[in-house]
Amino acid sequence: MSHDPTSASTSTSASAAVPGPARLSTVRPAVRTAAVIPAAGRGVRLGPGAPKALRALGGTPMLVHAVRAMARARAVSLVVVVAPADGVDGVRHLLDEHSLPEVLVVPGGETRQDSVRLGLAALPEDVTAVLVHDAARPLVPVDTVDAVAAAVRDGAPAVVPALPVPDTVKEIRPPERPGDPEPVVGTPERSLLRAVQTPQGFDRLTLADAHARVAREGDGVTDDAGMVERLGVEVVVVPGHAEAFKVTRPLDLVLAEAVLARRRATDGF
Repeated sequence: MSHDPTSASTSTSASAAVPGPARLSTVRPAVRTAAVIPAAGRGVRLGPGAPKALRALGGTPMLVHAVRAMARARAVSLVVVVAPADGVDGVRHLLDEHSLPEVLVVPGGETRQDSVRLGLAALPEDVTAVLVHDAARPLVPVDTVDAVAAAVRDGAPAVVPALPVPDTVKEIRPPERPGDPEPVVGTPERSLLRAVQTPQGFDRLTLADAHARVAREGDGVTDDAGMVERLGVEVVVVPGHAEAFKVTRPLDLVLAEAVLARRRATDGF
């Protein structure tokens, strides 16, 4: 790019005529986004075998698919994988084998919450926004990842992708004796319900505060957005995607294989 001294001089003169605070008020702080993928769980509902994140999908571990989805997103500049404490070297070797961009691999903890907290602690100081993504959602579209990141970049402290709930949902009361029918106590308004997915996006300081203040035991929180809600911070929803479903049971793995096969046939995925 060429440098025009006359243009530079004019710019300097104009700047001097404008008060400093007025100029600074138009500058949006830079946002650097990292993705944290907790992958230290066993996934017992999927059946015996390797940890869930390392189960093969189309011949490739689900974790690799999840990392690729994050790495392909325009907004993400760093991916952190939180591996089983005794499997860090193996996970690092696995990611190297698949020629992925540089990924930081750190040891996880006993619970998902522990692992996310350890992933947060490993982030460079200049990271200001964080996406937390389940390795068990290997087929999340890149556009969904970028939509979540964009909402955080635009000022939302906490963002979740979600879909409308197609089924009628009943709230129940636990039965007095195990095995008895469960009494229904209410029917929530379905139009106001959403099925939440990942990645969930956060202002880094907000998420770190939630992990520092929300107790791990007995809190009933099942995701990071729920922890942030406990602080009284607003969580907003952006559209999710049907293919960002969670692979939890053997039937989910069959569906994921079908989706991946279609992508490879039509998109060369």
